[in-house]
Amino acid sequence: MTRQHTRAWLGAGALVLTGTLALTGCGSGFDDEGDTGTNGEAGELTSSDDGLTILIGSSGDAETAAVEEAVATWSEESGVEASVQVANDLPQQLSQGFAAGSPPDLFYLASEALAGYAGNGSVIAYGDMLENKDDFYPSLVQNFTVDDQFYCAPKDFSTLQLIINTRLWEEAGLTEDDVPTTWDELADVAATLTTDGVTGLAFGAEYQRLGAFMAQAGGQLVSDDGTEAVANSPENVEALTYVQEQMDAGSFAYATIDLGAGWGGEAFGTEKTAMTIEGNWITGAMSNDYPDVEYLVAELPAGPAGQGTMQFTNCWGMAADSPNQQAALELVEYLTSAEQQLAFSAAFGPMPSVQSAADQWMTENPDITAFLAGAEYAQGVPTNDGIAAVITDFNASLEGLKTGDPQQILDTVQTNTEAVVG
Repeated sequence: MTRQHTRAWLGAGALVLTGTLALTGCGSGFDDEGDTGTNGEAGELTSSDDGLTILIGSSGDAETAAVEEAVATWSEESGVEASVQVANDLPQQLSQGFAAGSPPDLFYLASEALAGYAGNGSVIAYGDMLENKDDFYPSLVQNFTVDDQFYCAPKDFSTLQLIINTRLWEEAGLTEDDVPTTWDELADVAATLTTDGVTGLAFGAEYQRLGAFMAQAGGQLVSDDGTEAVANSPENVEALTYVQEQMDAGSFAYATIDLGAGWGGEAFGTEKTAMTIEGNWITGAMSNDYPDVEYLVAELPAGPAGQGTMQFTNCWGMAADSPNQQAALELVEYLTSAEQQLAFSAAFGPMPSVQSAADQWMTENPDITAFLAGAEYAQGVPTNDGIAAVITDFNASLEGLKTGDPQQILDTVQTNTEAVVG
């Protein structure tokens, strides 16, 4: 694959929402009078005059405004009332909603959380009812398939790549030929870019960023078939050791812990770091907050095993207790149409989950096609039931990586992952 590194304007973006999910059985708090169909049964959807509530975990004002506008347009056209709520803590608010018997009708649902909600009957498997079901990328459909049932429509997806501040790059005497293609080259340019007040490379203190290095080393948390824990493999130890060595040298840092930023995009936008590892979701909000920052989007350097990155996606989860699932299905089809997903991409950066939008997306986004290139070698977050809690614990351990023992950290993750996979 030809390595692409192009100039782009990026903006504040979304943090991947994970966490320990207190998954409870779905409640019965809705008044089903007037409904047709039965909650959650395959092939049947409830229908009523009830309006829809949509719960999202937003990356910022740009995403919130885009979703609110799209839902309002659909609502006006359909005659169905619909309101968007922005969660402060999406996993917690979802679990609380289900526990109280009053979940939102539709909501952002991470792939690592689906199995738990599917297992206790909180969500309905509506994927095969979608008119556009064959347009979604097969890998994304797989992310949201449990026990051979396609549960929910992937709303979009993102990959991680390397974002480079071109002003700081040029001031350091670096040229386009110096864009790193290997770990050694990344270490070299990060050291060159590190000066008083500026760290060469900064990123989030979490598996959802460091997992890219694990992939480049040939590692992962769970085997491809989801049946074996492989968290403490030599490949993963090598990846964390590499990161630790650069942190010791002062050229890698955590955007939050070390630089005091809210996330990697903020550290990059305020020029506390010359490079960061983030996804294409950052294009919308950062263009609003840091419009004068110009930079390059490059594919992440290859590691010992080759190129690797992480892929993130959420779906539109639908509550089994929703009294108006038919309207919710129609709203999902509207929100996941090629036209609407391209509008979302322009507003806040995610890549459309439907294949029919790919050519237009690349035409409209020639400067950030490295993100789409990454889809060919990206790893998804494991989808085993309970993996979200494992990742939460892993992230807590990764906060101490600079002074910690990579093998010990991963041995603990291995034990936790075995409990989930087993």
